[in-house]
Amino acid sequence: MGWTGTLQLAYRRDTLRGAARTVLHDRHDGPLRVLASLYPEAATVCHNVLVHPPGGLVGGDELTLEAALDPGTHALVTTPGATRYYRSTGAPAVQRLHATLAEGARLEWLPLETIAYSGCIGENALRFELAPGAEMIGWDLLALGLPASRLPFERGRFRQSIELPGRWLERALIDAGDSRLLDSPLGWAGHRVLGTLWFAAGAALPATRRESLLDAARAVIDGHALRPSAGATAPHDGVIVLRVLAPRVEPAMQLLSAVWAEWRRVAWQLAPCAPRVWQT
Repeated sequence: MGWTGTLQLAYRRDTLRGAARTVLHDRHDGPLRVLASLYPEAATVCHNVLVHPPGGLVGGDELTLEAALDPGTHALVTTPGATRYYRSTGAPAVQRLHATLAEGARLEWLPLETIAYSGCIGENALRFELAPGAEMIGWDLLALGLPASRLPFERGRFRQSIELPGRWLERALIDAGDSRLLDSPLGWAGHRVLGTLWFAAGAALPATRRESLLDAARAVIDGHALRPSAGATAPHDGVIVLRVLAPRVEPAMQLLSAVWAEWRRVAWQLAPCAPRVWQT
């Protein structure tokens, strides 16, 4: 029997002393929790850190997150460390997120990396529903094994899905024995870290705004060491996606963070405000 946990995040628009702010009401069942709401940049932007005290998922564990953002709210959600999928004896370990954004809401979904240990059977499913006028920046960083510790991803599999209904759907099954996927130059090309960053809107982006976001991402890529294995495209008129392959987590995270900062400036005229937990 694995552990199950649910966490519900409800962001509301509130007024304190005449000033608008985003407030969080959360409910949990099981080990998944949220730390106190923080406001390091403005009362309208609520920063939250999700914590999972067991430190990782094993076979049979199932974590479910639901996030609902009311009109005009802005939430930035991250984690204090990597999400780890450990070896399984047969049952999958599953984490699911379903987020709904009302008109005018903004979400920044920025968890630290996911590490798939050798022998794991893992699943990570992300679904974001955006109303017209809602926007988000999100990323996902998947690392297979711990090559630097001589613990490569030799067994197991990891299932990944990212869905923006009607706009973008990605599904992948990464099997440790699939050398054509992991080692081919048409696949992971021998790398073991895959990063995905996206900007999404609930309606079509004007062409000039879409191009400015693509230009900002490509300018960062052109000045980065991972340039040969990174690229940005617009698979839909309301979605922009950056991909990067890397041998280690750190350079990939550095690239994603730099583009996130530029997209914040270009799309929302907000200076980057990195969560303090990233520096600890």
